[in-house]
This record gives sequence, structure tokens and C-alpha cells, in this order.
Amino acid sequence: MSHTTVSAEDYRAAMRQHAAGVTIVTLDSPRGPVGFTATSFASLSLQPPLVSFNITCTSSSIDALRGAESVVVHLLGAHQRDLAGRFARSAEHRFADAAGWRRLATGEPVLHDTPIWLRGALERLIPAGDSVLAIVHVLELHGVDSEAVAPLLYHGGRWSAAVALTD
Repeated sequence: MSHTTVSAEDYRAAMRQHAAGVTIVTLDSPRGPVGFTATSFASLSLQPPLVSFNITCTSSSIDALRGAESVVVHLLGAHQRDLAGRFARSAEHRFADAAGWRRLATGEPVLHDTPIWLRGALERLIPAGDSVLAIVHVLELHGVDSEAVAPLLYHGGRWSAAVALTD
């Protein structure tokens, strides 16, 4: 079987055309709270409830993730664009606003004003190219009964909001 080579630039350009929901993954570590923006979040299984996301091997958060037992995944609303940007940049600024988050009884940091968040146990970390695929068993869900909020999306290298289409 013949494989063609796709350049990183072409691959990145193609993937920018796929709109993705924006999440922030947070976890506790011996060095303090850790968090990062992830647009690779996906539902994986209903029974048991599993979700997945990936993180690059060069991420400043990868070592903490490898040492974690659990994570919180925040499904961001369009009103949280600035928060998503902060967690996509330099690690030292992510938890700088102490009024914007709290710790759960289990230790993980949870961000305020997030429409839906889930806490889960890290089941597996699977090396995949220059990234690691994380599989998480969902243990808790918060916000599913609240009023629907427009999700934050990432498309074309920019933050976006979903617009409902009419028939």
C-alpha cells in the first residue's frame, strides 16, 4: 500500500476548516493547578461514559497529565472566549485570577461560569504521533439541567460562536 506524504502546513490548513468545540481541561498536580485549552474533545462511549481529548507531547501540561488520576473538562460557552485564550497561552497566567476558579473536594480546579463541566478518571493515555490521546471515564456531570448556552467554537484559526440554521 502506498502512502502519500501530507505536509504539516497543509494538514493544519485543512484542520482549521473543521469547526471544533472548545474545552479547557484542568487537573491537580504536586506543583499546583494545571490547565490547557483542548479542541480535540469528543464523546467516545455511552456505556461506560467515556470521553477523549488529545494533548501534544511538547505541551507544558503533559507531565502533569501523565501523573494525574482525574481531570475536569469544561465545555465552554461563547461568553468564555477570553478564558479560552488565556488557557491557550502561557501556563503561568492560567490560574492567576483566584476569583475565577475553586478546588473541588477531590482536588481538581474547576472554573466558574462554565455552562457544563465533567469530572472523570483518566483511564488511559495512548501515544499517537506527536500527541497523546487521553481517555476519561466520566464520574460527575454539572450544568446539564441549566439553560442552554451558545458553545464556543474554534474555526479558521479564530474563536467563533454557533449560529442556529433555520429551515
